[in-house]
Amino acid sequence: MRFPLALMVASVAGSVWASAASAQVSDDIVRIGVLNDQSGLYADLGGQGSVVAARMAVEDAGSTVLGKPVEVVFADHQNKADIGAAIARRWFDAEKVDMAIGFDNSAVALAVAQLAAEHNRIAIAGAVGSTAFTGKSCTPTEASWIYDSYALTTSLARSVVAEGRNTWFFLTVDYAFGHSLEADATNAVRTAGGKVLGGVRHPLNTSDFSSYLLQAQASGAKVVALANGGGDMINAIKQANEFGLTRGGQSVVSLLVFISDVHSMGLQSAQGLKFVTAFYWDRDEDSRAWSRRFFARHGAMPTMAQASIYSAIRHYLRGIAAAGTDEAKAVMAKMRDIPVDDFYARNGRVREDGRLVHDMYFGEVKKPAESKGPWDYYSILGVIPGASAFRSLEDGGCPLVRR
Repeated sequence: MRFPLALMVASVAGSVWASAASAQVSDDIVRIGVLNDQSGLYADLGGQGSVVAARMAVEDAGSTVLGKPVEVVFADHQNKADIGAAIARRWFDAEKVDMAIGFDNSAVALAVAQLAAEHNRIAIAGAVGSTAFTGKSCTPTEASWIYDSYALTTSLARSVVAEGRNTWFFLTVDYAFGHSLEADATNAVRTAGGKVLGGVRHPLNTSDFSSYLLQAQASGAKVVALANGGGDMINAIKQANEFGLTRGGQSVVSLLVFISDVHSMGLQSAQGLKFVTAFYWDRDEDSRAWSRRFFARHGAMPTMAQASIYSAIRHYLRGIAAAGTDEAKAVMAKMRDIPVDDFYARNGRVREDGRLVHDMYFGEVKKPAESKGPWDYYSILGVIPGASAFRSLEDGGCPLVRR
């Protein structure tokens, strides 16, 4: 039987179109992997709360993109880069995970981002402080959604030095995150006219800070700066109070504070602590509305890490929809083109180096008498515009940036 030429052309074109449509989403599913600390000192700031936020983001997007289902998986990297890399490799090679997110550990993030680039997958960092992530180690398929050590330390250090607290001593966690925090804070202190009198480094997940705090006391520095986070920061603050550092005239400054830390310490211990944050649940109506939904599912108000997971995943799914495919580089191009404007970040933009540039906030922990109830912990003192909060694209050192 002979078919009219037009019908044959239409049939071939239809087959080509159907083939292209079926190839829009690899493996007919978009799989997102939340990789973070599920059981250790960073579990409260991310952990299962980040998984809850990820599932909320997928559900709010209709649980599909380009007509294909979206699935969330998760794993615990135990704050070990080799374990995190092994999980990511298995996800990318065998389990067809398209995007890994979270990390909350700089060493893990740096390892996973490299693997993601090699496998043409996307890696989005949550609570990751190392400036190398969007600097010398940047890749074309990564993004960083919350902060880096520059954003956390520069404005804060300048403000503290301007108040006359101009001699500093660092108590630093001994891995990439702590090193980056200390380096950026040191530069900011010196630029503002202050001096760094010394410092000491401690292992990750330290329970006894006595010897380190004794060195901080002996230094005579006006400021003891904690370049650590999570359980390490909580333990250091509590023990600094026991050692009487503030009663002796020293100020304790934390370079990274999560609301989960304050909840754990209590306002009596944390009151007066000044810090820089990317998010506070009680900032405005939109942040309150989303946070109350999150609280209903998780039983705690969201940290900036958990809020960022939701924001990043929603933006990632918008990128897939706009690109018409889940191919990593095409999606990243759309994620850079589309503004991020949600309860987490207003008028944010993903730069060429992967940095989401957005406003940051000066915060201070309330005194117990100032709090109206559970989770009413922060006073927002001011806004740091994104252009000032983050280092410039030119200064970052990302090899992808056109000179």
